[in-house]
Amino acid sequence: MLSGLSHRLGVEVFIPWKHALPPYGRISVQRAPLNIAVRSPCRVVVVMARKPAKMYRRLKGQAFTRRKYMGGVPNNQIIRFLTGDSQAAETGGFELVLELSADESCQIRHTALEASRIICNSTIRKVAGEKGYALRIHTFPHHVLRENKQATGAGADRVSQGMRCAFGKNVGTAARVKHGQRVISLHCNAKDFLTAKDALRKAKMKLPTPCTVSLVRGHELVKGLA
Repeated sequence: MLSGLSHRLGVEVFIPWKHALPPYGRISVQRAPLNIAVRSPCRVVVVMARKPAKMYRRLKGQAFTRRKYMGGVPNNQIIRFLTGDSQAAETGGFELVLELSADESCQIRHTALEASRIICNSTIRKVAGEKGYALRIHTFPHHVLRENKQATGAGADRVSQGMRCAFGKNVGTAARVKHGQRVISLHCNAKDFLTAKDALRKAKMKLPTPCTVSLVRGHELVKGLA
């Protein structure tokens, strides 16, 4: 009986061919409490899944950013920081400017920033068009996240504890933001104000901190809607 492991582990059970179950004698259990009874000799491999964002969102210690001392850092998944008509945004070609700011100090992983950019960009582009807006990510994930990876043996009857306060290996990057810091800005025209506001509302759901959507420029054009 295998039990007591975390529900965040992915487990693969390999059973001898004569006792095999379809498909090919391989059982995969994901995101479920483990309670597996094995009646024949088998080999169990436990695969550690990616940890949740709540384990990285708190600011602790100094920032770890000097990459020349590191033995390799995972690539940043943010495809682009400027989307839309960036030239018009720099020259003041749009009537409104909306900003998404963080209400708490935290760390935002690069995957969360990319997820918020994708949902915000797809929402406003459907209505405003490719040249009817400008979206910008203002934070860069400089901080490198480390994780002390812990593996299990072939028996899978326990999870190794390892050394306390271990330095760990590089697993990703994150941006450190402070209270009230601007994370995303969106430039658009007055006719697309409600869509832009809804796009930033969807974007803040991807971030690990409460956020505020504010109108920075163009209040006189959207009276009663802001």
